[in-house]
Amino acid sequence: MRIADSGLGWKAAASSDSAANAPFLLPSEEILAAQWSRGSRGYELRVQTKNRGVVMLDGFDAEDFSKMKQELQRNFHLSLEHKEHSLRGWNWGATDLARNELVFHINNKPTFEIPYAEISNSNLTGKNEVALELNVGTDDKVGDELVEMRLYIPGTIENETKTIVKTDEGEEKEEENTEEVSAAAVFYDQLKDKADIGQVAGEAIVSFADVLFLTPRGRYDIDMYPTSLRLRGKTYDYKIQYKQIERIFSLPKPDDVHHLIVLQIDPPLRQGQTKYPFLVLQFSREEETELELNLADDVYEEKYKDRLKKTYDSQTQLVVSHCLKGLTERRLIVPSSFQSRFLQAGVSCSLKASEGYLYPLDRCFLFVTKPTVYIPYTEVSSVTMSRTSTGVSASRTFDLEVNLRGTNQSHIFANIDKEEQETIERYCQEKGLRIKNEEKLAKAMLAKAMTGDDDDDDDEDADVNMSGEESEDGDFGSGSDSDVAEEFDSDASGSDSDEEMASGDEKGGPPKKKAKT
Repeated sequence: MRIADSGLGWKAAASSDSAANAPFLLPSEEILAAQWSRGSRGYELRVQTKNRGVVMLDGFDAEDFSKMKQELQRNFHLSLEHKEHSLRGWNWGATDLARNELVFHINNKPTFEIPYAEISNSNLTGKNEVALELNVGTDDKVGDELVEMRLYIPGTIENETKTIVKTDEGEEKEEENTEEVSAAAVFYDQLKDKADIGQVAGEAIVSFADVLFLTPRGRYDIDMYPTSLRLRGKTYDYKIQYKQIERIFSLPKPDDVHHLIVLQIDPPLRQGQTKYPFLVLQFSREEETELELNLADDVYEEKYKDRLKKTYDSQTQLVVSHCLKGLTERRLIVPSSFQSRFLQAGVSCSLKASEGYLYPLDRCFLFVTKPTVYIPYTEVSSVTMSRTSTGVSASRTFDLEVNLRGTNQSHIFANIDKEEQETIERYCQEKGLRIKNEEKLAKAMLAKAMTGDDDDDDDEDADVNMSGEESEDGDFGSGSDSDVAEEFDSDASGSDSDEEMASGDEKGGPPKKKAKT
């Protein structure tokens, strides 16, 4: 680090990539104040700036304080303030929304600070609770990261509002109204203004209003910016960087009425403890949208000419998917050559207790909507079809079990229409997947047992298991053809059983059966 009249600068000690580790320069006119305090590695210098947030430099020694104080006073006429942090370990205190950061105080001593630049989103999750979501996944961070913090803020605040009313004489008069508002709601509004997270700097390139989301459930307005998009709902707001979006699926729903767009994002969205790695949007196929991009002609020609159209007039799902594809620069995944017997891209089925649709796509299986399950073919070890019997008592549906490589985990898609079996089996064969048909395996084993040699030990075991001699049920035994003849054939000769019945009649037992004529 170097200090001069023109400002201060910082440079990496050893830089292999000059572009990634370019020197950091801070002009003197940007510097407002400086603080000295204990940091994670020795001592820390925190510089408050006008437009660049807070600059943190860590790793100083204790003896550097006097030298730093002298240099800042001589070059920038700043007094270096020594701040002692509270080490009580309490989790209750007071918040201070400073110029560049949120400061949490205990007994008028700071406990921790969160720069506004680190706060990506904020939500009012309850009447007295505010959630702060922090930036994650940036390239310059190593190790564990703090991703969310929740502040419980009890109590209410009297909020005064002024309204202009007209008197009976026609004159306008101001009236002050006082209403009680929760302290958490007031803090939430102030934080949004300070951190500038209620809106993204600059105008949105394109916006879509009142879009239905199946996951997470609700309706959201979508604002698309050059590097991110924002979802604005009644309760939650989300900011999603385009680099978080890994895949975009555009799939027609087999009901012939709706169309689905599925976004796979990493890291996933969070609502408290719930994570949403997939966002599922639903559109009506008949809905159309006409819009023009909010871009200057020169900017459009320079950056977006090859990716977007200047104006759109088409079905809403086509417009949304094309804008997402152009801004994220991700490939749009659409249905492949698979077609069900109703000429649809997916088949109806259920996963555990959830009903949905299974799409056999070009490189993966995708189940929507809750839960959304993505299974690449590269992770599939085998596909097992069960309950596929075609007999009189056979079920009208069958189960498709997808087994994953290297684990005992599998996904069972149940209650698929029996008429889809051949189509799915043929499609899996085309994709090079190993297929096991339990019914065919059972028939093959039975045929082998029927045609095998008597000397074969396996056949002997099978005969023993299929006979009833070892059955615990005494009423069920290994009968012979003569038993059947005795009961139903009028010409059959008497047997021991007839004698037993006769003797039973003499002893007061049940009477002897009469011979059929």
